[in-house]
Amino acid sequence: MSSSKIIFITGVSSGFGRALAQEAINHGHRVVGTVRSAEAKASFEALAPASAFARLLDVTDFTAIDGVIDEVEAAVGPIDVLVNNAGYGHEGVMEESSLDEMKRQFDVNVFGAVAMIKALLPLMRQRRGGHILNITSMGGFITLPGIAYYCGSKFALEGISETLSQELQPFGIAVTAVAPGSFRTDWAGRSMVRSPRAIADYDPLFNPLRQAREAKNGKQLGDPVKAAQAMLAVIESDSPPTHLLLGSDALGLVRNKLAVLSAEIDAWEHLTRSTDG
Repeated sequence: MSSSKIIFITGVSSGFGRALAQEAINHGHRVVGTVRSAEAKASFEALAPASAFARLLDVTDFTAIDGVIDEVEAAVGPIDVLVNNAGYGHEGVMEESSLDEMKRQFDVNVFGAVAMIKALLPLMRQRRGGHILNITSMGGFITLPGIAYYCGSKFALEGISETLSQELQPFGIAVTAVAPGSFRTDWAGRSMVRSPRAIADYDPLFNPLRQAREAKNGKQLGDPVKAAQAMLAVIESDSPPTHLLLGSDALGLVRNKLAVLSAEIDAWEHLTRSTDG
């Protein structure tokens, strides 16, 4: 086992966050996890009273984040790893989905993660070490009709993560964007926000996708515990990757996307080059 770390994970009530927290505790790490209720706080801390510490925090309450980070550093210890896991999926045809729904999606999936990073970065930079994991999605590489806001938020977090890794490399701080495929979590179930349907023109394209997603929920190929073990291996690595796909479905879909993109670039290369002065 590597040396014990203090790992701060946003959203530990269920899904990837809960699985990663449990695996990290099993490996001798201490975990601070954010939750949204007193009941969830008690449930999480009961996992391991000496190793599991819960804090009430909504990552979109940007003014509260600095205080939580400072309190954790004083009460538990210096945070070695930040895992931005809190997030949710929005499903809806873009024309039917409100701008308020888009704002909420980006507030949680992007601005919440960035606010957490900005609160902790000065401390990690002073210590010249640390690791940030941002849980993105294969939807940060590939797209499907009906999840434009979700894919947009994950594309954004992928870009931020990669840029941040370049900025922080001189300080010994690693950044890894973890992009899972389809896993048996609540993402497509109770956690997903769905815009109501209104425009019949989209029915032939969208309805089969929604039905397939609902039918597949709970039967996805990916095992959250195995995903947690993979993330823990990255956390414990001396040379963590900047990008990590999780799941054979993500691997196949992203490789296909890159092949299609490469072919399109080649097909239009003549026009691309034509703009040089």
